[in-house]
Amino acid sequence: MLKIDSVSASYKTIDGNVLAVDDVSFEINSDEIFGIAGESGSGKSTLLKVLYDIIQFPLEVDHGSVTLTVEKDGQPLRFTTGDIRSAWWKHISYVPQAAMSVLNPIMRIKRQFLDSIPKAERRDEAETLKRVAGYLTELELSPDILNAFPFQLSGGMRQRVIIALATFMGPSLVLADEPTTALDVVVQRGILMMLMRLQKQLRNTLVFVSHDMGVHYQLTNRMGIMYAGMIVELGRTAELFERPLHPYTEMLIGALPRVGDKSQKKGIPGAPPSLRHPPPGCRFAPRCPRTQPSCTESVPKLREIQPGHFAACHLLREGGDFDG
Repeated sequence: MLKIDSVSASYKTIDGNVLAVDDVSFEINSDEIFGIAGESGSGKSTLLKVLYDIIQFPLEVDHGSVTLTVEKDGQPLRFTTGDIRSAWWKHISYVPQAAMSVLNPIMRIKRQFLDSIPKAERRDEAETLKRVAGYLTELELSPDILNAFPFQLSGGMRQRVIIALATFMGPSLVLADEPTTALDVVVQRGILMMLMRLQKQLRNTLVFVSHDMGVHYQLTNRMGIMYAGMIVELGRTAELFERPLHPYTEMLIGALPRVGDKSQKKGIPGAPPSLRHPPPGCRFAPRCPRTQPSCTESVPKLREIQPGHFAACHLLREGGDFDG
């Protein structure tokens, strides 16, 4: 459904370019929940902006492309970087981190629904609002919120409204950028359950971005691990948790608390590198416990180590064992 081909994107500043996404390539399949994980500043949100074609200064795509393929009346429709915008809402939609960043604070919710629907499909506003009210009821939301302003709703309710807006037209692909950020754990669970229910109901594809590995374990089918603008591991979620191949993934999972496990958990030492001046070779080398001299000589390529399981590490042999 979605093909990302050698995409690099950077932010232009007076002090030099910040390469936020560096030569990323992978594919996302139909009818799956695909997760993108990594520390803050790893490039997750920037990658999602490129996928959704929100390319605005200072962000620029340096090279590569994204291709979205959907079916209409049994025929494939293809959209590429530059015209994916024409597929917004109907074929691809976006759930941002903060609902108030997209909801107009002085406009009632019903008007925001109407404005998101193509004119050809909302000729009769009363009938359209009836359809919207029915959809909100399906999502266990009160139709009364259509007459409310965003500031009259709680943070969790606003986020549910954004999800309803993003899925009302039945898009084939939904991009969710940390949709549970700054919400309490009870509300987070409700949002995640809502997303899972909608994905099963619409049989669409959900791309879910979060730094929370526990959420990925519960929600996603496959996932990619990002570090310093690059994908360093990619595979089925269950396999990544059962046998992580890249040292970074291993350390992320090792830091997760587990029921009954009283051992002291350790964070990853150090900090991610500056994307303005990344280190030579493997970008994780300064923090990696397995680093060898060869790790700083060239950037490791993402390669298939096991069937369907990819990793970018110089020391990994075919099958998943480490050299040395």
